[in-house]
This record gives sequence, structure tokens and C-alpha cells, in this order.
Amino acid sequence: MSSPWIQGLRSVSLFVPDLAQAEDFYTRTWRLEVAHRGEGMLYLRGTGSDAYLLALHQGGEVPQIRQVTLRARSREALDAVAAQVVAAGGTLLAQVHELSRDPAGGMGLKFKDPHGRIFQVVHGDTQRPEGAAVKDRPIRLTHVVLNSHAVDETQAFLQQALGFRLADRTAIMAFMNCDRDHHTIAIGISDNDALNHIAFLMPDFESVMRGGGRMKDAGFPIQWGPGRHGPGNNLFNYFLDPFGVVIEYTADVEQIDDSYEAHGPEHWKWPPGRVDQWGISPAPGAALKEAQRRIFFASNP
Repeated sequence: MSSPWIQGLRSVSLFVPDLAQAEDFYTRTWRLEVAHRGEGMLYLRGTGSDAYLLALHQGGEVPQIRQVTLRARSREALDAVAAQVVAAGGTLLAQVHELSRDPAGGMGLKFKDPHGRIFQVVHGDTQRPEGAAVKDRPIRLTHVVLNSHAVDETQAFLQQALGFRLADRTAIMAFMNCDRDHHTIAIGISDNDALNHIAFLMPDFESVMRGGGRMKDAGFPIQWGPGRHGPGNNLFNYFLDPFGVVIEYTADVEQIDDSYEAHGPEHWKWPPGRVDQWGISPAPGAALKEAQRRIFFASNP
């Protein structure tokens, strides 16, 4: 346990241009299930214990990210986070309150970091009994990667406001840890503050690969992968959803504890021509790189 307050990533919320198209893709092709629907909104779950892991809202012509939702370790942790956010230079958008409009319920708060990223932290939300993983279906979210034009400032904010710690840092990314998963939030070193990608945990290697084949058959080719990352040691296949949101199937994420030793860019260098441990995948293409720069947090979520 690195963060005294944050247990992990619960869900990500997006504005999408076409909610019906999003439902069709994320249920039939990406293989999530509808957990709840309302006027202009749809909540989708995996096979894990979270009531939902992706919230989709009808938006405008351009997709946007509404918020990233983290789960607190306790009710008291919400109060601690509220105080730390302000001390770290963030802005509270909503004090701790009952989440009566959220189908998962519980208590929560919402805040904006100094660069406009919006986070929600919840506790006491509905969770389902943990069951067996289902082949070729996402279990939960494992991490979200957010670009930053000021990575050192973003890293410092996550450390002070949420109790995250740096797990590893490469030439292109800072990996932030709060619990057992090697990273829950990673910061993409960039000239913008866009959403980089959302990673969905699959049960195993076979599911990551079969998912890649299913996506390809449906007209969504692999944009990067298959491969195995350095930091986190996780398997990966990256794709673009119908609106250009970068999504990842991943598995085998490294589990760490407080004894894990962080490494810097000099440690995470590949031989020429390699972009992962295996060396069989080409580098990410222009379409993926462009998509990782175009989806920003909504100013009025």
C-alpha cells in the first residue's frame, strides 16, 4: 500500500458524439455489459466487482473526458483528500456528499487539478461479489494515462493530494502507484494535457490476443501491439474506438509493494529498433499518436 487514502481506479467517464454507436461498440465488440442507463447516459461494467467501469454521456461532435474516478480506502480518507487537494493547489468542485445520482451510490467528492483535470474520489459505492474471471472479457480498469505539459508538477500534485508515489519513470512517462498494481495513473510527458489512453484488464494472455483478433475482425485493427511493456511488465494491445479514444487490452500487470525500487529513464532503455520487451511489435503509428493528443477534459462536466 503506497497511498494511505486511495485504493485504486474505479471508472472513467466520457462524453461521446453518439451514445447508441458507443453502446453497440462497447457491448458487442469490446465486450462490456450494460449496468445502468438513464437519459443521455450509459454505464458499462466488466466481470469484476465494480458496479461500472465506463460511464458514457451524450456529448457534442468531439469526444471529451468528464472525469476519472478513484476509490478511497475509507470515509475518513475522503476528508483527508479534500484537505490535501486544496493544500496542493487544486480546486474542490464538490465537497464530500452523498452520490444520489450515481447508480453505484456511496459518498464522494470532486476536484480539479491545477491543469484542469477532473477527478472524483468515492467510498462506499456498490460493489458486486468477486466472481471468476470470464475469458475474453474485461474485468476492470487497471490504469489511465493522462498527458501533461508539466510532468513534474503533475507528479507532485498526485503525490501530495492523493498520496501516490512514483513507481518508475521513463523518457516518455511517469508511472504513479497507489496500491498493488504497478501503476494506476501514468503521466505522459507531452506538450498537452490530453487523455492518452484507458487500459482494461483482461484475464490472461489468451484473452488479450483473442480480443485483438475480434477487434480486427470488427474493423478496429491493432494500433500498437502485441507486446510486453517494461514498467509494469504488462501485456498490451492498443486500439482506437469509433470516436478516436485510445483503449488498451492488458493483462499480467506487475503487482508491487512498498519495497519496490523505482527506476529512472536510464534503466528503461531498449536496444535500437525495440519498443517493448519482446521486440516483435513496430513502434506506435501516426494515427495512435495523434489520437493520444486530441481528447481533453470537459470544462463543464
